Amino acid sequence: MRIFLSLLFFFTLSFGADASIEVVKKVDVSPGVGVEDSSTAYDESLRNSFFKTLVSDLNVLSLFNVDRQHYTTNYENSDVVVENRDKDYVIRYKVSEEADQSFNVTMKIMKKSVVVATKNYKLKNKNLYVFVAHAMAFDVNEYMGAAPVNWIKSKVLIARLVSPGQSEILICDYTLTFSQRIVKGGINVFPKWANKDQSAFYYTYLSGRKPVLKLVDIKTGKASSVLSSDGMIVCSDVSPDGKKLLVTMAPEGQPDIYLYNADSKKSTRLTTYQGIDVGGQFLSDNRVAFISNRLGYPNIFGLTIGSNAVEQLVFEGKSNSSCSAHNGYVVYKARESSETFGDNTFNLHLISTGSSAVRRLTATGVNEFPRFSGDGDSILYVKEYKQQSSIGIIRLKYNKNYLFPLKYGKIQSIDW
Repeated sequence: MRIFLSLLFFFTLSFGADASIEVVKKVDVSPGVGVEDSSTAYDESLRNSFFKTLVSDLNVLSLFNVDRQHYTTNYENSDVVVENRDKDYVIRYKVSEEADQSFNVTMKIMKKSVVVATKNYKLKNKNLYVFVAHAMAFDVNEYMGAAPVNWIKSKVLIARLVSPGQSEILICDYTLTFSQRIVKGGINVFPKWANKDQSAFYYTYLSGRKPVLKLVDIKTGKASSVLSSDGMIVCSDVSPDGKKLLVTMAPEGQPDIYLYNADSKKSTRLTTYQGIDVGGQFLSDNRVAFISNRLGYPNIFGLTIGSNAVEQLVFEGKSNSSCSAHNGYVVYKARESSETFGDNTFNLHLISTGSSAVRRLTATGVNEFPRFSGDGDSILYVKEYKQQSSIGIIRLKYNKNYLFPLKYGKIQSIDW
């Protein structure tokens, strides 16, 4: 119990959908795009929120210089509004409500006032409107011929502290504009998606002295117990096929990394160090990265499944206490200052296990909880800077960071 509770680090966050650029490292020569709203239904608050979400999504695509001004016009007008005549592209859309009370959106992409693409979207539940905006941005990205951004439609899992001894798990969109509570009551922490479809997830439930790893089917809401262990139990990663889990357990007092087979229900111990080994991440089918205090401070190490040999992966930074991996790449958190009575800086860095190069991804504040998108194209993380909390997203290819200011909440962990 003591080991488990000592690993519960809580962070102050809030919710918002207005992305701002934090870092731009190259000259921006992107085409201009304007957005025109032709909505005919719903209150002004929802329409404005939908517009802000779509504009933020287009900004995060990193393909355009996005005009944030809210222009309105009739959907059938043959020409764009005056302010958009010099733009390379215009996205015009109309939100409407049908007789069955469904949420409907019609979109057209215009290039120099010529319609070059159209798409219709329909939702039964208007509360999910942000995912329509994300789907529209996905389709605009596809029209532009850019690399796929499936992550923009993905959901985020958040464990949030609500009171002493009480935490809940939420399902959100990547901007945290939408959130829905799915687990409550007791201590519920460290959620992890169980598959690419995001139809189920694992989480740790602390009941009495023995934490339990549970699996939740989102469609049915049914939760089943998978594993339990004295001390602690956390699922830190799941293989792409969903059949293998990396689990941290401490049945003998010290936490180690175990490989759990979801089909056979059997566990194999991967580390045997008489210290702290936690946070296993799949580097490939047979390679694992993890965090250990073997050097006297937290750092990132790697091992091959089936071998006792362990190698150091990171040689820069101190207190490298969290990481995420994707196809041989590792993003990790590193402390870059050591102020006894002042604020310290923790930045995110990216390495490839195939080279010695290190790329710093953030510049200021406390940056933590990095999570690769499913395709490795982007990284989601949490940023604390000047008493402002934000969710950040890093577009690796474009060298751009975007921040979504947050309003409230105590976040324990996230998964994307």
